[in-house]
Amino acid sequence: MRSFALVARSLSATAVVLGAVCLPVVAHAFADDDARKAILELRQQIQAMTDANQRARLQLADQVDTLQQEVISLRAQIEQMGRPSGSTGPATEPTANSQAAGVQDPAEQSAYDGAIDLFRKAQYKDSAESLAAFLALFPESALAPSASFYLGSSRYGMKDYKGAIDQLTTTVQKYPSLPRVPDALLVIAGCQIELNNRAAAKATFQKIVKEYKGTPAAETAAKRLQLLQ
Repeated sequence: MRSFALVARSLSATAVVLGAVCLPVVAHAFADDDARKAILELRQQIQAMTDANQRARLQLADQVDTLQQEVISLRAQIEQMGRPSGSTGPATEPTANSQAAGVQDPAEQSAYDGAIDLFRKAQYKDSAESLAAFLALFPESALAPSASFYLGSSRYGMKDYKGAIDQLTTTVQKYPSLPRVPDALLVIAGCQIELNNRAAAKATFQKIVKEYKGTPAAETAAKRLQLLQ
């Protein structure tokens, strides 16, 4: 009996020891499963975020590419202003033979025509200097409003966007009845885009659409606005 009791106590002690060993092992196994599950979920979340970021980058790249193409188109349109084949050119731009503008001084008319000819040849630096000289010599000329517009447009052609905005803003404020005002605002918006000031460009486009309905400039502004929404 005593021998049996000793065996029983030995078995009991062994069971306790085994239990003490096995419980941490089981707990550790459960912990590993939880960790693996958490890691798997984290990987899935990271992959989902990566996919979403990739789609967002692609969409942004498409938008940037589209906007860049529109900027190129707008730039080309602006640079065509005043040329005989320009789609936004005026129907009746003052010329050397035009008496409707009330120009009596041949030197005055010649100075203006020479400056405009430089603009049409895309010699923007020379046209800007000639137009600035014209405005200094003939500030009250009937051709001064048009010269002011082309001076701003010449500065745009020179990529002097801040200078173009200043000059064209003066044109719009000083000559509000000038038929070229919608075009001047369009050039201002183009400068604002070039300067990466999209909020200001959007406001300028909205002004053109609202105040100059039915003009080619308003049609262009409406199309550009869609890209800035």
